[in-house]
Amino acid sequence: MYRFGAFSLLLCVPLFADAQTPEDIERITTTASRVARGLHSLPLTLQVVDNDTLQWLSASHVEEALKLVAGVQLQRGNGQEYLPALRSQVLSGAGACGGLLTAEDGISLRAAGFCNINELFEAHTELAERIEILKGPGSVLYGSNAVHGVVNVITPDTTTGKGLLALDVGSFGYQRGKFRAGTTRGAHGFGVNLSATHDSGYRTAEGLDQEKVNLRYQFSGDVLNITSGLTYTHLDQETAGYITGFESYKNSALAQANENPEAYRNATSIRLWSKFSMALKNGDSVTITPYYRNQDMDFLMHFLPGQPVEKNAQQGVGVQSLWVHQVSDHITVSSGLDGELTQGTLLQLQEGETVGSAFLVETIPTGKHYDYDVDASIVAPFIAAEWQVNNWRITAGLRYEYMAYQYTNNMNTGRLREDGSSCGFGGCRYTRPPSGSNRFSNISPKLGTVYQWSDVIQLYANASVGFRAPQATELYRLQRAQTVASLSSEKANNIEFGVRGILENLRFTGAVYRMDKDNFIFRDSDFFYVNDGRSRHVGIELETEWVISPAWKLTSAFSLAEHTYRHDQTLNDININGNLIDSAPRSVFDMRLAYAFSHSAKVETQWYHSGRYYTDPENQHEYSGHDIVNVRASWQISRALTVYGRVNNVFDTAYAERADFTSFTAERYFPGRPRNYMFSLIYRWDA
Repeated sequence: MYRFGAFSLLLCVPLFADAQTPEDIERITTTASRVARGLHSLPLTLQVVDNDTLQWLSASHVEEALKLVAGVQLQRGNGQEYLPALRSQVLSGAGACGGLLTAEDGISLRAAGFCNINELFEAHTELAERIEILKGPGSVLYGSNAVHGVVNVITPDTTTGKGLLALDVGSFGYQRGKFRAGTTRGAHGFGVNLSATHDSGYRTAEGLDQEKVNLRYQFSGDVLNITSGLTYTHLDQETAGYITGFESYKNSALAQANENPEAYRNATSIRLWSKFSMALKNGDSVTITPYYRNQDMDFLMHFLPGQPVEKNAQQGVGVQSLWVHQVSDHITVSSGLDGELTQGTLLQLQEGETVGSAFLVETIPTGKHYDYDVDASIVAPFIAAEWQVNNWRITAGLRYEYMAYQYTNNMNTGRLREDGSSCGFGGCRYTRPPSGSNRFSNISPKLGTVYQWSDVIQLYANASVGFRAPQATELYRLQRAQTVASLSSEKANNIEFGVRGILENLRFTGAVYRMDKDNFIFRDSDFFYVNDGRSRHVGIELETEWVISPAWKLTSAFSLAEHTYRHDQTLNDININGNLIDSAPRSVFDMRLAYAFSHSAKVETQWYHSGRYYTDPENQHEYSGHDIVNVRASWQISRALTVYGRVNNVFDTAYAERADFTSFTAERYFPGRPRNYMFSLIYRWDA
């Protein structure tokens, strides 16, 4: 058993901010409450990557921003692809995206049963106001998928009249333009956020073009306030796949090569929402947020034999609601009802003959493999109460969620070819269950408390239950002899203790957590989806912010965690019970040292460390980890104009963004980029 040491101070400071004061402990968040409120009142861990940091990074991939938060790791794939981890192993597989909820302005990017592991590329992180990360299942506002936490991208209020025009130019043909403008006329405001990106890519036959737009409307009345937003995104990507061979990422020629030059991903999404907020005469407040979501994507599944094409789409409507009632000076009750209706489709089609053994050629035929529709509905009432007494703030809440699928198979049933003929070797690889329905009901209680130890130090604790219903792909995209997937919801029991506060110029947050997850879904050795998995996730996270002097700042975020299998499963004659989960480094930290030459000229050095991890459940193969150093600088030429320069991977370290092992390919990697550069010019104005 891996032993955790005592808390140690790690240092994390907002870049070039003035010295901190005790009042700075009040940070405003919306992710955990749907209304703006101070983070200090919440019995949970929620971290924010703010606007200044996002502009300073000018990240070409959201991974660059989220790695600044303890407990978060994104293993970057090619282009805009990635695999996420939040107080977990790196999540992979058909339904793994259900372990983490991603949202923009509090509305999930995808419907609960139709998530995609890469879906954060559909949020406008390039011009976000901030990114809020809620760790663990800490809020009754989120149901299915918010098991390990929530990543919520907050778009800016572009109606204020503050404008921005920016240009990013970098290595390997990277170019990006960004524009923001808006105006307010009386009670009405209008604004736009726009970014367009072209990346030629480091590797052979890769690259992408991506466009994102936010439109914002704001109405401010005496009783009713309305905020409406629209987000449109489009991605056209030429994808590079894994490279294979032990430590092949250390060979620059192999790292730059592309074993799958034919791979691609195209995706379009539209989200439209309106938030109606009313302040009632008795002091209560009511918020109702209807929304519409439409998404479609097609990509080459270059990682599968036969390289089929997947085309998926979803469209739907939903509503979020919140009523806040002040029972007394010390007690507040919040309640609401969330609902959603979604129509999803999936088509998997193979055009060419399968290349490989006689078994693969026979069992993976050309033509359609899957063609189905799923109508999904969710109804979720919730209630939470908060009680303030002396130095204690106690919260308790409960969410009930009912989710139903109506599945229609548009092909023949079973392990047949599209034309109805049989495959040899016992049947075709892909199995289509008959049309039918599935229903899931889950209850998620939460209990937490915050204790004000002193004017500047708080202690907090919470116990919570998270869950996720099976994804549509886990229920209806079967293989081999499995004709029905009898799956129940995954459950996670989480307990957490933390401390946060400010000591003179040092801000700190520390947390210890343990999560036991039951019924997690995985594919067994017979390629059946089963519900027998159990895992344990234990960790320590430390984030602090320290102003060393008026010129020097030091920033760090550290996590030490152990993620283990807790169920019996024999793979290659090894029972994995007690093994470390693959793709789960024990230690990850980020440290940034910043120096301000003056109020207008600044420089920062970043050191990012990812520890070693196993690449297979049997714990027989591993990746040794890596350390990367980046340097950034800025010069504010005038009040309106700022220039930035960045050198990523200063020491030209050969490393793998992701390492993996399979019985078919052995070791395989997504290689990290060598030393590269980016220059940015940002012009700002006020209307």
